[in-house]
Amino acid sequence: MKCLHSTYITLALFFTLFTLVSCTDSNKAQKEAGELAAKAAFSATTTATRKAAAFAAQTSAARKSAPKIKYNAGESPEYAAQCGWPVTCPPQLPGSILPSKRIVAYYGNPLSKKMGALGEFPKDEMLQRLKGEVAKWQAADPATPVQPALHLIAVVAQGAPGKDGKYRMIMPDKIVNQVYGWAKEAGAVMFIDIQTGHDDIRAVLPRFEWILKNPDVHLGIDPEFNLIKSGKKPGKKIGTYDAADINYVSGYLQELVKKNNIPPKVFTVHRFTRNGVTNSKSIVLRPEVQIVMHMDGWGAPWLKRDSYKDYVVAEPVQYTGFKIFYHNDSKKGDPLLTPQEVLKLNPKPLYIQYQ
Repeated sequence: MKCLHSTYITLALFFTLFTLVSCTDSNKAQKEAGELAAKAAFSATTTATRKAAAFAAQTSAARKSAPKIKYNAGESPEYAAQCGWPVTCPPQLPGSILPSKRIVAYYGNPLSKKMGALGEFPKDEMLQRLKGEVAKWQAADPATPVQPALHLIAVVAQGAPGKDGKYRMIMPDKIVNQVYGWAKEAGAVMFIDIQTGHDDIRAVLPRFEWILKNPDVHLGIDPEFNLIKSGKKPGKKIGTYDAADINYVSGYLQELVKKNNIPPKVFTVHRFTRNGVTNSKSIVLRPEVQIVMHMDGWGAPWLKRDSYKDYVVAEPVQYTGFKIFYHNDSKKGDPLLTPQEVLKLNPKPLYIQYQ
């Protein structure tokens, strides 16, 4: 019995020691497993961090090494944004031409070969040339449909006062209707352009209501030849229009649109000098009238870009235009700006005029 009791004690001690050893080994194994997991997690985290840091360094280096885009005058999107482009416009009404289309126009008068492409060439040749320019612009910007136009100088500033002392000549209705017929033949819209000389736009504009009430006839005014304030002869000094004058015209067109239930009018304002338009911030925008500030200065490409930047981009109104002079732009051997080059301007002009 004593021996048997001793055996039980021995067995009990053995199992106790075995249990203690097993627990110790298990804890050790768990500890080692935890350390391995922590090392793996740390390694993964460190690797990911190193990769992220390396990527960031590469990206930063790429940004520093990447050459900055060099813009010509009038092309920089940053400058345009600083000036306030794009402009917040009134809601687009049904039948609006802009901004969904780009207008490409021939400018001039059929009674003169020196005033622009519209009168420089015989009618059929002129329309064919316009068709060619339209095709070039359509190819340069396929996403924007091109609307051809004929831009008639219907009131021509004169160097002599004339019988009424107004230094301007109003074209007879016969000439206006003739050009309107050409426009219809070419699937084009028409613009009536007014050079007031010493007359008042408030007196001249109503004279053309008979043609402006048509849905495909629009308007342009030329500050260069508005010389009432200075009293100078047209061609001797550059004239000016104030926002008040422009607001009168847009208000008149607005009422015309409402009264005749027609689509909005496009209203171009020529500009190539600082004082050509004064108080531009006071120009009122109306849903029925789409105002285009049109850069119509001539010269070398760099000068035209500078003028666009200084007198159109710098003073946002609504939409922009750009003129190409077949002769004056190239008379010193400079090349004409191509559609692709003009489309680099910011904002992109939506009214293009050839003279």
